[in-house]
Amino acid sequence: MFIFLETFFFQVLYLTNSGSEANDLAMFMARICTNNYDIISLRSGYHGSSPYTLGATSISAYKPGVANGSGCHTTMCPDVFRGIWGGSHCRDSPVQTTRTCSCSPDSCEAKDKYIDQLKDTLDTSAAKRIAAFIAEPIMGVGGVIQFPKGFLKDAYQMVRERGGLCIADEVQTGFGRTGSHFWGFQTHDVMPDIVTLAKGIGNGFPMAAVVTTEEIATSFVRALHFNTFGGNPMACAAASAVLDVIEEDGLQDNCRTVGTHLLLELSKLRDKFEIVGDVRGKGLMIGIEMVTDKETQRPLPTEEMNFIWEDCKDHGVLLGKGGLYNNVSCFFFVFFFNLS
Repeated sequence: MFIFLETFFFQVLYLTNSGSEANDLAMFMARICTNNYDIISLRSGYHGSSPYTLGATSISAYKPGVANGSGCHTTMCPDVFRGIWGGSHCRDSPVQTTRTCSCSPDSCEAKDKYIDQLKDTLDTSAAKRIAAFIAEPIMGVGGVIQFPKGFLKDAYQMVRERGGLCIADEVQTGFGRTGSHFWGFQTHDVMPDIVTLAKGIGNGFPMAAVVTTEEIATSFVRALHFNTFGGNPMACAAASAVLDVIEEDGLQDNCRTVGTHLLLELSKLRDKFEIVGDVRGKGLMIGIEMVTDKETQRPLPTEEMNFIWEDCKDHGVLLGKGGLYNNVSCFFFVFFFNLS
């Protein structure tokens, strides 16, 4: 693990069993370290289903309707396709939205407006000093949503000015999935204070981790923390083998090459069919948002989405479901199988 993290000065690793558990620990750690309480997350973001992380998760389908995750506040999701603002070169992706804008290459009006929304949330909903801001470099369950270039960098600066730590949820974007970099946060030119890992670390084995600096870890000794099964020898052996395969088989480069080709081919379907509203992503983290028509961007109804997913399955392709309206086919959960 440290082979891939030593460059970023993260010296301390806590091993857990799941992404929810990792994010739960990261949020707890931020509160202990800063002596602050409020945590900010993005609407449409998913960070787990434990009582702590449910506060940061902002998708109603996961909300049980009982008390959970107090002290968490959400800000507007910087979605350049479905959101209020967006343009034709906002994303770090081979495929952009079909929206037009007049921004120069070194500026982004959409990014600035979404940052203004974050400032408004900090000014109105949270205390003057906050504990943390948690975000995925690319939203997964939320529908493979990519933020405008520069958004996370400005957000991190604003959060740190309020005394908060920056948590990068790499549960779905980590381990080379974006192709160009091993970690999703690298594509945003930012350095988080805490990174959470899961899914890819064990390739199906129950394994996750929280990585942070020595300074933050030292402050955390004020809290009693232990994990009965986190970091057990079998889990560590599985994670070590996964890291070896990623490196030896060149899977990060495969994500870049195959993912870029797939994105460009899928964008041709968007240009051809009215119901393909948006194609987005980076590497092999890809989302296709289906709509009734491009003008209204009304989400394609569930029954029609179910038909598409079933038809894909019958042709040997299993796709993940994502998005606030369950109208995004997600290729980060794609599987191909032989029907013969």
